Amino acid sequence: MSDGAKVVAGKAVPRGAFPHVKVAGGFVFVSGTSSRRPDNSFAGVSVDAMGTTDLDIRVQTRAVIENVRDLLRSVGADLTDLVQVTSYLVNMNDFGGYNEVWAEFFDTSGPTRTTVAVHQLPHPHLLIEIQAVALLPSGGQS
Repeated sequence: MSDGAKVVAGKAVPRGAFPHVKVAGGFVFVSGTSSRRPDNSFAGVSVDAMGTTDLDIRVQTRAVIENVRDLLRSVGADLTDLVQVTSYLVNMNDFGGYNEVWAEFFDTSGPTRTTVAVHQLPHPHLLIEIQAVALLPSGGQS
């Protein structure tokens, strides 16, 4: 990891030429992360026998935060080291469910957060994507 950039084994491969995380200046920068699994399926997506798709913001939000946590852990950091998060929601009607799950992981002592609505994300099954910045604790990778 000579330049501090890392694609993390066992996680969904980035859909472009960028790393999952990059360590620089004592910080960990986490690329936009979704609920996509390594097999390219998505948490929070179900399709019934008639082909109707149901998307669950709570399940997706939980999976995204857990994916961010795994990426941070790959360089010796954790969710408690987050200092800033930007969340992208396709529909602000999902804000309540997203906020409920957020509160399972963080309180008012957690990272600063900005939530914005976007027209779309890289796949029609995605309701949310999160990018983040964490402070690398001493002992983490540089």
